Formats: sequence, structure tokens, C-alpha cells
Amino acid sequence: MYSQRMKDTPERLIETTRELLWERGYVGTSPKAILQRAGVGQGSMYHHFTGKPDLALAAIRRTGEEMRAAVDRLLDAGGPAHARVAAYLLRERDVLRGCPVGRLTMDPDVLLSEELRAPVDETIAYVRDRLAEVLQEGVDGGEFDADLVPRDLAATIVATVQGGYVLARASGDTSAFDAGVRGLLALLASGGDHL
Repeated sequence: MYSQRMKDTPERLIETTRELLWERGYVGTSPKAILQRAGVGQGSMYHHFTGKPDLALAAIRRTGEEMRAAVDRLLDAGGPAHARVAAYLLRERDVLRGCPVGRLTMDPDVLLSEELRAPVDETIAYVRDRLAEVLQEGVDGGEFDADLVPRDLAATIVATVQGGYVLARASGDTSAFDAGVRGLLALLASGGDHL
């Protein structure tokens, strides 16, 4: 029983830290808050992690892994490129909570730490690159205009999604996010002629 609890402790700490990072950011996530929410003692945290930065890094990496896996499921589903990109844009999101990875780009301590910033940057780059691959398939298959630049449009999609989160959170209303998605889908439906 004790050894099972010890195995569960790092998992609880990582999951709790992920939640708190999404809610409060790195600066607002104290070790005390992590320990209280996870229901573990201080000794348990330092038994498994060297401190808050180490635990936060594990949590950020886990969040990035989950985001990449979700993107892969949507973009690897088969079918037309437009449908796969639309599936990414229309997927279920807690828009008013924001992106659990994108929110960290506004955290000064994350930005100052190359180690904490790296998995954030890698995850965003991964999403952009995967979208660019699917858009290239659409260009190659004649689904989109041959002049469309997949990497540029992929960057536009990521920027629109991340910006949509910011606008929705600022207004307390998802309509700005939804409008950005509708606009991108309309441009994609035109075959990329207006991009």
C-alpha cells in the first residue's frame, strides 16, 4: 500500500501542477498550493522533484505531450486536408480558460527560463509544423491554391487560435474566438484563393 502511494505521489504532483499552471501561471503557482491541492507533504515533493522548477518542467512537458497527441489524432484522421484542419479548429476547447501551453508565454518566469520555455516553444512549433504538413498535402492534392504557402498559413492558424483565446478571455465571451475560427474556415473553403 505504501509503495503504491509513493508511485502515485509524483503523478498527483504533476497533475496538480498542470492544473495550477493553467489556472494561475508559473508565478502564481506556489509549492504550498501544489502540496495542498495534491494532498501530499513537503517531503514527498522534494523526494521526487528537486523543487518547483523541476516539477513545473515535468508538468509543462506532460501538457505538451498531451497537446501534441490530440493534434496528431485530429490531423492523422485521414480525409481531405480542409476537413482535418477544420477538425483542429473546431475541436472542443475550454476557450475562456485559454490554452494551457500558450498561457505560459505570458509568464515572465517561464520566459526567463530557457529550460521552462523550451517545451512551450517546442509544442507550439510542433502544432504549426503539423498544420503546415496537412496544408501542404492540400496544396499537392489540388485542394488549395498552388500559391498558398503552408508554413505561413499554419502560423496564421496558430496565431488566430492563440489570439482568439486572449480576446475571449479579455471579454469573458467566446465569440471573438469563434469569429476567428469562422474566418479561417471561410478562407480555407475558398481554396486558399484569398490567402
